[in-house]
Amino acid sequence: MPFRYVYILESLAKSETFYVGCTDDLNERLRRHNSGQVSHTSKFLPWRIKTAVAFADPERAIAFERYLKSASGRAFARKRL
Repeated sequence: MPFRYVYILESLAKSETFYVGCTDDLNERLRRHNSGQVSHTSKFLPWRIKTAVAFADPERAIAFERYLKSASGRAFARKRL
């Protein structure tokens, strides 16, 4: 069973700049972010993975990604992740 990953990227160019996303292939997604192929992250290259969480259930992964993008989810991530 493939996993779906929810990830938090941290910009190495600009401190305190983060990006939250979801993917089935974490290494390929990081490569795309760092090659400038993702418009939302191309301004703050390079990126590193700060946190990644694997989910067997894709629906739970999507729900967790949505939560991390909310105000309370961002506060949780800053404090716990």
